Amino acid sequence: MIIPAEKDLRAVLARFAQARIEHDVRPTGRTSRDLEDATYTLCVMTGARTAEQALLAADALLEQYSASGASLSQQHETLAA
Repeated sequence: MIIPAEKDLRAVLARFAQARIEHDVRPTGRTSRDLEDATYTLCVMTGARTAEQALLAADALLEQYSASGASLSQQHETLAA
């Protein structure tokens, strides 16, 4: 699996959340299609088969990005000192 860029993953998560909210508030054919499209994209991006698995995988990736960012910040501080 190709690991998505953090900004791309965050954009797809935001799209998924918006589609889910819109569909829950006012379900229509359009909101259903939007939710299906966002779910499919999230699943492909994370290599998951279900929305639940994709969200768990996305959370794990975000934790990895956060840990990588923290270690990079520490390295910059050490080099600056």
